[in-house]
Amino acid sequence: MVISKTPFRMSFFGGGTDFSQYYEKYGGSVLSATFDKYCFVTVRDFPPFFEHKNQFTYSKIERFDSPEELSHPLVREALRYLHESAIQISYDADLPARTGIGSSSSFAVGLLNSIHTLRGRYTDKKLLAQEAIHLERELCREHGGIQDQIAASYGGFNRIDFDKNGFTVSPVEISEERLKKLNSELMLFFSGQSRFSGEIAKEQTNNISVNTDTLNKMKELVYEGERILTGDGDLRSFGELLDVSWQMKTTLASNITTDRINSIYETAKKNGAVGGKLLGAGGGGFLLLYVPEKNQGKVRTALENYMHVPFSFEHDGSKILYSKS
Repeated sequence: MVISKTPFRMSFFGGGTDFSQYYEKYGGSVLSATFDKYCFVTVRDFPPFFEHKNQFTYSKIERFDSPEELSHPLVREALRYLHESAIQISYDADLPARTGIGSSSSFAVGLLNSIHTLRGRYTDKKLLAQEAIHLERELCREHGGIQDQIAASYGGFNRIDFDKNGFTVSPVEISEERLKKLNSELMLFFSGQSRFSGEIAKEQTNNISVNTDTLNKMKELVYEGERILTGDGDLRSFGELLDVSWQMKTTLASNITTDRINSIYETAKKNGAVGGKLLGAGGGGFLLLYVPEKNQGKVRTALENYMHVPFSFEHDGSKILYSKS
């Protein structure tokens, strides 16, 4: 049996420049971090005493003989890709799916990590990310970028750069004290809405040619955000930059924001938030806000109908918690 633990991520700047249709031509960059909310994947050899050969347990239970019988596309394609059978897989998570925290990619990374470990194969972080990208973008043919798989695999606070030759991960050189200060002034709220990111990502993909100038500007914010973090000035400017980036992001597709999201965001700003953004492709999920600590009580009261989720940054990425043959 093997149990893996894989973090979720929050992306601050550059989302959209990690789409291949953009970065293969212009080069892309994102600034992101993983935090202490996780998905857990358990795999083991399935006992040969049942009518079915395999089992996958998540929000429902799928029992099957061949991967082709599976309704869950990611697990189906992973088992076909790895030529797996006679296996039992279970999925659990700290946060709900389809909420902008990269849950699908974290699951992909955790699943691959678990199965490779079960079979005695070592995979480093780069290979794990590459396989997860291949699984989601090529085998499952899902629209979207490639930052989530990399963030989940590597963990930590990073600038990730993309071009036609691949990707590089550069840890942000921020002091522990400054990172704690940033952490203390970020607040995460659940909007109460989940969404399928595929349709939003598809529209973003189709709009890349007309949004190139905006994406170029959003990419520049990655380097500006990194300069703020690695400097010694007031972190408030990081929150202000989040606001600038969010206003740009809402123009990339028609369904990135909603009236409800706009209302939550404006309410937060009226009560002391400096800036923020919706995590992930948009349309719902988690709203990240930069709020000076002196204003956080007021913001929490103003958004009392929405769940506040305290978090801390993490640095490990996907790892194996338990492994026993």
